[in-house]
Amino acid sequence: MTAETFPSGITIHPIPAFTDNYIWCIHDDTNAIVVDPGDAEPVLAFINAKGLTLSAVLITHHHRDHTGGIAKLATAVPELPIIGPRGNHIRGITKSVAQGDTVSLPILNLSFQVMEVPGHTLDHIAFFGHGALFCGDTLFSAGCGRLFEGSPEQMYHSLNKLKRLPDDTKVYCTHEYTQANVNFALAVEPDNGALNHYADWVASMREQNLPTLPSNLEEQKNINPFLRAHELSVKTAAEAYCENNLADDVAVFAAVRRWKDEF
Repeated sequence: MTAETFPSGITIHPIPAFTDNYIWCIHDDTNAIVVDPGDAEPVLAFINAKGLTLSAVLITHHHRDHTGGIAKLATAVPELPIIGPRGNHIRGITKSVAQGDTVSLPILNLSFQVMEVPGHTLDHIAFFGHGALFCGDTLFSAGCGRLFEGSPEQMYHSLNKLKRLPDDTKVYCTHEYTQANVNFALAVEPDNGALNHYADWVASMREQNLPTLPSNLEEQKNINPFLRAHELSVKTAAEAYCENNLADDVAVFAAVRRWKDEF
């Protein structure tokens, strides 16, 4: 199965924010859509410098570093569509969406499927379309989000939902956490050849202050311990960490997540 690609002329650009956030800007040199604008200022600076018109905002969850720019962007662009999780708890959302909904953005000839992926937060959603996954803080390169609200079971099932997408799906998460995540992943699977190769590439990219994102799902299945709870190497390492036998993949995942929290 091959992921559908973006229409020609579409660019996806990471706008840096705070210390390690990326606000993804999808544009065609005329109109732009941004994902998780925690800060309005870098968004406005980028679209003004490029001569773009901001046409919509996508929100994955309620955390302030993903929503903090909503009010200022809505003021700057009257009647701006702001699409995000249901619940009426995120001020500024103009359209709430849930699992199975389709977000149509005709101004860029795009549409995204909405996937509910609770774990990091209970309201977390992801947007999938055109071979791209905008997954907020659910799946990181070589890592996953902390469990601030959800359970290990919820996060495990959310990640498995993402794993079922096509292998060539590009993963656009919202933090440059890759190097720290790789360091932990190497503690779990020091003999993982794909992971060691990836670690070298990540080190080279970060030395040049270049983004390590997007990744893709096939790569993540080979290097990300949170997608590899079914692997004997991960189970063995997790059992050594917690000094206990782990009954199933969810228990392995929970142990690895706890290990990462303490790493």
